[in-house]
Amino acid sequence: MQARERAVDEASRRPEAPRVWRPRAVRMVAYGLGLLIVATMVVLAALLPGDWRFMDRVLLVGLGAAIAAVLHLLARPRLVAGPDGVTVVNGIRTHVLSWAEIVDVRMPEGEPWPSVDLSDGTTLAVMGIQSADGDRARAALEEFRELVRRHGEAPEPDRG
Repeated sequence: MQARERAVDEASRRPEAPRVWRPRAVRMVAYGLGLLIVATMVVLAALLPGDWRFMDRVLLVGLGAAIAAVLHLLARPRLVAGPDGVTVVNGIRTHVLSWAEIVDVRMPEGEPWPSVDLSDGTTLAVMGIQSADGDRARAALEEFRELVRRHGEAPEPDRG
């Protein structure tokens, strides 16, 4: 019995692993399309007539790589919730927030992704959870809301 209690005690002292959410449908489409475009440009560069110069072929493949890089920005978003706070990675910008900064998480019907209301009065889009993922997105949103409730600010003291 003591060994079991020790194991439970050790498990409760272990640091909480970060939870990561990424959109599934958008990532599959963006990376698949990027791969298809780069492969097409490589084949096209190889099959071009002989009067095309080497640099023309390189630039054609480079164009495919540039398009794939833009598609990567669409597939990059994620939401990482750890014991110390939340990291929101959207297309280009990354926001690192403490739990106390997050007041509420909202995702009205028909919105493509949730937004968090911050303690400074601003809102921040969270593209790491996307409504295109259906039930998976709803489950991720509820799990994130629960973490916000658990880690958020302490309730106001009762003054009565």
